[in-house]
Amino acid sequence: MAFSINTNASALSALQNLGITEKSLGKVQTQINTGLKVASAKDNGAIYSIAQTLRADVAGLSAAKASLDRASSTLDVAIAAGEAVSDLLIELKEKAVAAKDGGLDSASRSSLNDDFTQLRDQITSIVENAEFNGTNAVNGNDRIVAITDSSGSSSNVISIAPQDLSLGAGNVTISANTGIDTQTNASNAVTLIESSITNVNTVLSNLGSGAKRVELQRNFVNKLSDSIEVGIGNLVDADLAKASASLQALQVKQQLGLQALGIANQAPQAITSLFQ
Repeated sequence: MAFSINTNASALSALQNLGITEKSLGKVQTQINTGLKVASAKDNGAIYSIAQTLRADVAGLSAAKASLDRASSTLDVAIAAGEAVSDLLIELKEKAVAAKDGGLDSASRSSLNDDFTQLRDQITSIVENAEFNGTNAVNGNDRIVAITDSSGSSSNVISIAPQDLSLGAGNVTISANTGIDTQTNASNAVTLIESSITNVNTVLSNLGSGAKRVELQRNFVNKLSDSIEVGIGNLVDADLAKASASLQALQVKQQLGLQALGIANQAPQAITSLFQ
């Protein structure tokens, strides 16, 4: 073997091996710091691409969950309004039936009519205030629409038709002028109220069915999102127990590499003994 002070093959070899160890050590430290074995495209381009696509799906599902949550809250408000209107109609029927009694004196009839008017006008107040996030599902104007998947496609939505519980509308047949100030008017009011109660019950059934559908879709989207998250983790998450063991082994290799490099660097000094 030739002796040279210009080229130290042993030192170069030790340095190369130390560089490999340093690179592996840096990779393991990154895994421990980030918790990811594939943190960028440099780690594994194919896996990173798949993970990014799945992350985009999760982001889309998050938007779908938010849309479904808004729809659910809007339906809750609409159902609460419908139930309140239904309760008021029952009270109105009680007043109207009482006013049909031909034996009532004018003072009693007037008192019943005053109560009737207050209850009747309360329906308008309830309908006007049954709004959530700018959507009122019981005033006959606003349709409830919720996206159901990560694409946000207009074809993948839940759409619930608007309902109208306003006075004088198709479902609530009593109008803002309906009163029970006479026996005849009271009799007519009873007929209108009974049909209104039937219609409002149908509206509540429709809203309840829509709310159930939204709830089922929300549960499905939550489970789907969780499953995709687990799938992403299987692809890119680091095994920290394995990484910890690798870290200790590489640290020992690093120390041994440094010692080997030190020994290799001292080797050329042996040449000086040839000149003694």
